[in-house]
Amino acid sequence: MTPLKKIFTAIKEDPMNQVYTKQGIDPLYSASTKAKILIIGQAPGRIAEETKLYWNDPSGDQLREWLQVSRETFYDTDLFAILPMDFYFPGKGQSGDLPPRKGFAEKWHPKLLELMPNIQLTIIIGSYANHAYLATSPKETLTDIVHHYAQYLPKYFPLVHPSPRNRIWQKKNPWFKQEVVPALQIQVQKILR
Repeated sequence: MTPLKKIFTAIKEDPMNQVYTKQGIDPLYSASTKAKILIIGQAPGRIAEETKLYWNDPSGDQLREWLQVSRETFYDTDLFAILPMDFYFPGKGQSGDLPPRKGFAEKWHPKLLELMPNIQLTIIIGSYANHAYLATSPKETLTDIVHHYAQYLPKYFPLVHPSPRNRIWQKKNPWFKQEVVPALQIQVQKILR
């Protein structure tokens, strides 16, 4: 059994995840020793869990548009790795999906990252991931982090969540599509060439 497969099995067997494992729900992420770009997001949504394919919804379509990559390229595990802050759909809340469980990413990300030595860029999506990986203070907003994306390069590239719910945010912050998305596309294409 490969080290990556051992971690997958350990995640399924973890008491924290037994409610999912007993229902036949596997952790939803992608890790490969060959991957060049890592995407860290929030957690799989309901559609992703049902179809067993991460970013398989309108948010994923928007993300691929921002990255300027096809579905085929995006799902090529030799190119992209996907590590959400929680590998299971957390359920629905009053205003969207519930947040990822605390302590999950802290437990499993380091073990998986250690086995992915070829990552050249980590794209951090949404407030939970950005605050876990990049925020310098609890008061720092996601808008501030994304607006100052260049200070995190070349290792990290922060993004807002590509959910249709964020269209209002994008209208209020036109610099995102004018400056940030083109800069992201340049970084991604440089690595994929």
